[in-house]
Amino acid sequence: MGKNYLDLKAEVWDTGICAACGACVAVCPADAIYFKTGEESTRPFNNGYCKEVVDGVPCGACYATCPRLDPAPTEMFGKYIDIFSAKADILIPGKQSGGAVTAILVNALEQGLIDAVVTVEEDPWTLKPSSTVITSEDALISQAGSRYNWWVPLVSSLKEAVITRKYRSVAIVGVPCVVQAVRKMLDSDHDLLRPFKRSVRLVVGLFCTETFDYEKLVEDKLIKERSIEPMDIVHFDVKGKLEITMRDGSLTVIPLKEIDECVRPGCKVCTDFTAIGSDISAGSVGSPKGYTTVIVRSSAGKAVVENAIENGLLSKGSDVDMQAIEKLSTRKLARKQEKKQ
Repeated sequence: MGKNYLDLKAEVWDTGICAACGACVAVCPADAIYFKTGEESTRPFNNGYCKEVVDGVPCGACYATCPRLDPAPTEMFGKYIDIFSAKADILIPGKQSGGAVTAILVNALEQGLIDAVVTVEEDPWTLKPSSTVITSEDALISQAGSRYNWWVPLVSSLKEAVITRKYRSVAIVGVPCVVQAVRKMLDSDHDLLRPFKRSVRLVVGLFCTETFDYEKLVEDKLIKERSIEPMDIVHFDVKGKLEITMRDGSLTVIPLKEIDECVRPGCKVCTDFTAIGSDISAGSVGSPKGYTTVIVRSSAGKAVVENAIENGLLSKGSDVDMQAIEKLSTRKLARKQEKKQ
């Protein structure tokens, strides 16, 4: 018998290092792995069935795609072709920083370079996030600015996109642990991962220091302790502190130390700030206000970015402040040493 969910449970779920990326949910052929919400949302659960454990049929797909089974990344920037600031040249009302990611994806959909985007959407009333599959330009624009600053098992919707709806040119937008999981799918020779390997065309990684538990951050810290209503929030940003922009134009700043208990447990062992395994990485750090830092890492990433520029949906800005990115990358890389002590 090979490695299966019991090994994954022992090595990752029960040790507190689960990224909660949702990759194991997406690739389980028996739909036997799932997440709960609330206090028990830090790791997946199994419904008691596993085709390998119960029926002796080789599987191990969940084990093969877990990002936490690999050594933690030690690179600050990773390999890249180009790095620059950019902004969307289309109207994106809720954009985060320069709206570059939305512009790139909208153009890719319009040009038929991709047919679906697996990403995060949120309830406009509560700001509660959920994993979703988006297939229209209008839907992408309306969901621009999704916070990505609290957790959702994002990769779980990849099953809907690839297996259920049979899209064959899928883009995935996610934080570094999501990128790591998807990269394992793309690099694997595992038979059960081949449908995903054939269908994922573009991986967009978002700069990330850590993600937060929705209930602990929004429901407890913001609503109960600070009387901040989700409907009054325009967007979040994390740049060494949590910045919350309100609809009235005011800015609420919360030191990360005050919300440390809201950080997802698995984030505390992650060392990757810039999503080094993606085709394109993006974030606000390093670029002036109104612009997005874009790191182009692959030929696929270069092609979609250049196409967006050629079609007038994206424009380049000034040089990037590399030291600003290095500062947060260094802080995150230090987690590897902290874990050893």
